[in-house]
Amino acid sequence: MAYQRALSMLKSLMKPLVAIALVVAIVFGHADGALAASSGGRIGGGSFRAPSRSYSAPSRSYRAPSTRVYSVPYSGGGINPFFFMPMPFVTVGGGFGGLFTILMVMAVAGFLVQTLRRVTSDSESGEGILGGSSQATVAQLQIGLLAGARTLKADLDRIAMTANTNSSAGLTKVLQETTLALLRHPEYWAYAYTESQTIGLVAAETQFNRLALAERSRFTQETLSNVGGQQSSWSASTPVLTGVANRAFPEDATHAAGDYIVVTILVGVQGKFSLPKVTNAEELRQAVNQLGAIAADQLMALEVLWTPQAANDTLSADDLLTEYPHLRLI
Repeated sequence: MAYQRALSMLKSLMKPLVAIALVVAIVFGHADGALAASSGGRIGGGSFRAPSRSYSAPSRSYRAPSTRVYSVPYSGGGINPFFFMPMPFVTVGGGFGGLFTILMVMAVAGFLVQTLRRVTSDSESGEGILGGSSQATVAQLQIGLLAGARTLKADLDRIAMTANTNSSAGLTKVLQETTLALLRHPEYWAYAYTESQTIGLVAAETQFNRLALAERSRFTQETLSNVGGQQSSWSASTPVLTGVANRAFPEDATHAAGDYIVVTILVGVQGKFSLPKVTNAEELRQAVNQLGAIAADQLMALEVLWTPQAANDTLSADDLLTEYPHLRLI
């Protein structure tokens, strides 16, 4: 009897214990996921609209051919030798009244042929009739740096807080300052990846947005942002995630030797542009220099993204290999 009473009491206690265990598992499971998240910074702007260039047809004066009748002294049979002289219009005895019409038809046909050749040539080279490029290149450069490059993060933060991302000149300056900051820290370069593709404007915009969205999805939150003239920032005291678990960045956290920083530069360039495949530091330096040399009238859109951005956030070697499996050791 006592045994049955004890068994019944144990069964009554099992239900609340199981419920508590499930709650604990859920809480700590979310906490682990939160701790695996990362902060990120973003600078960008621009669009893939075709550049507006005014076009004015060359000014040319036009004179109708003269229709004067020339009196040519002529006697005898055969061909009039004066017919082959370069005269706008000649009539001999009224027999060549249709010559003016023939010349006009030939002139119009010649103009149409020349125009068709020019349009075909422009299309093959990627240029439209108005002189604007009908193609664009989407190029991406990613660099994984050792976390010891802390001044690089400070440079990126400064650029994000002061940049004018609402103009082509401002975006070009962002690109130049970012590439310059990377070139100042070659001793921290560890991983790299490049890709570039020249396609039509509409497809290029789609590809650019896809790559930018894929990179942003790796962040738990964009803790510092300056895009299209709109700035936003997040402080370490503000929770990154809502719910039972939030990521925290303790003030006394230190970067381990295996921690990294990943910087992504994504550009949309008018016309043809290509980045070299990167297998060593020298090829990476060349790729960074090529990006920094893009002219303002060629740069259509720009995204500079980096993680981690928060001062005491870290990106471990395991996180790097998991989130960026395409990066190559250099």
